[in-house]
Amino acid sequence: MTGGAMDPLPAAPVAAAAEAEADEEGDPPAADPPVPQVGEQRALDAGRMQMPPGNPLLLSLTLQELLARDVVQVELIPEKKGLFLKHVEYEVSSQRFQSSVYRRYNDFVVFHEMLLQKFPYRMVPALPPKRMLGADREFIEARRRALKRFINLVARHPPFSEDVVLKLFLSFTGPDVQNKLKESAQYVGDEFVNCKLAARAKDFLPADIQAQFAISRELIRNVYNSFYKLRDRAERMVSRAIDSAADLLVFGKELRQVAPLGGEGSLDFGSDTTPLPSWAALSSSTWGSLKQALRGLSVEFALLADKAAQQGKQEENDVVEKLNLFLDLLQSYKDLCERHEKGVLHKHQRALHKYSLMKRQVMSAAAHNREPESVEQLESRIVEQESVIQTMELRNYFSLYCLHQETQLVHVYLPLTSHILGAFVNSQIQGHKEMSKVWNDLQPKLRCLFAGPHGSPPPQDGLPPH
Repeated sequence: MTGGAMDPLPAAPVAAAAEAEADEEGDPPAADPPVPQVGEQRALDAGRMQMPPGNPLLLSLTLQELLARDVVQVELIPEKKGLFLKHVEYEVSSQRFQSSVYRRYNDFVVFHEMLLQKFPYRMVPALPPKRMLGADREFIEARRRALKRFINLVARHPPFSEDVVLKLFLSFTGPDVQNKLKESAQYVGDEFVNCKLAARAKDFLPADIQAQFAISRELIRNVYNSFYKLRDRAERMVSRAIDSAADLLVFGKELRQVAPLGGEGSLDFGSDTTPLPSWAALSSSTWGSLKQALRGLSVEFALLADKAAQQGKQEENDVVEKLNLFLDLLQSYKDLCERHEKGVLHKHQRALHKYSLMKRQVMSAAAHNREPESVEQLESRIVEQESVIQTMELRNYFSLYCLHQETQLVHVYLPLTSHILGAFVNSQIQGHKEMSKVWNDLQPKLRCLFAGPHGSPPPQDGLPPH
């Protein structure tokens, strides 16, 4: 966030009291947010969309600046045996803080909870699932990758990156990081309480913010669905590359089994040594040459397998993982939209519903000539409820303010998709180029396989010509 949007102020007790007061009444029917029609989307007034210069609502960030905020590595360290189960630990290294700390999965869980507590109106990425009994290495590696994506998204998020809870998680080396994280968030309040601009958030919002919110939500939902399918296809291509590498390696091993080391006058399949029959004795020199050629080919196929495996690994890191990072970001935006509708917006509606019930009670008491004290108590509660509604309205506008900024942040990340596609194309070009070189180097070694007796070329209707 730019400017002084995160400057601390004394905590306002009215916010917590207001939310508690609003929770006492039953839930009214939730109203659907306004969704613009197609014609309205095209007819959005460009003048209303423009913001005055220096508006704190606007983010002036590029993807390069965002990615340069920090690079965090998450690596597995050897498992430690507990009383009943083995515990997986991670070494978390931050380039920005020049730190390296050990963290367990439960430390990530507490850190995630503190982020949601302090920043309920921001995109907080989800954590991977907790380890289940019997989790294999594949699950543990997938979770390590997911934790790495999570912490990098958090470390590069503008408000999160300047908060003390992130610095503690990435650099605190004490014995109990979970309690330290909880203490840092205790009695502090959330971003609404601490943001100097929270009470004036409405002044910075465009007049058509609800329409923009609906459009952005639908757009990002469609982008998510499309890139989810692209990620699945990329995973399948990586899987095929790895399977191809395994097949090429086995193919080469089988060639080696066909032609193991042995004398020219024997057939050596595995550990079996079988003498050549007398009628094949004239071809013993041919068989010796053939064995030597097949053994040479097995080495070339091992090299082909290595090249295919390298390409699969590279595309897994440069394509699939970056697609997963982008999908994690989009999913956190979708989760934020749901929190906005089910959280502050819903509480605002409940507060209005309670206020309406109180007004009816006052009117009913006046109509039935009840005691003045009873009417005064109801009127006093109405005044309190008006304060609750005002706080809920301020929170609602601040939530929209944050949503607007988070939408901008998603758009800052959009150029990452072109980088991903570029990495995919380059990987394919380089992989095919290296594989083609090995295949071309292998071709001359096939000459002895296609040669006839005494090294003469084979008949054209027998073996394929060179």
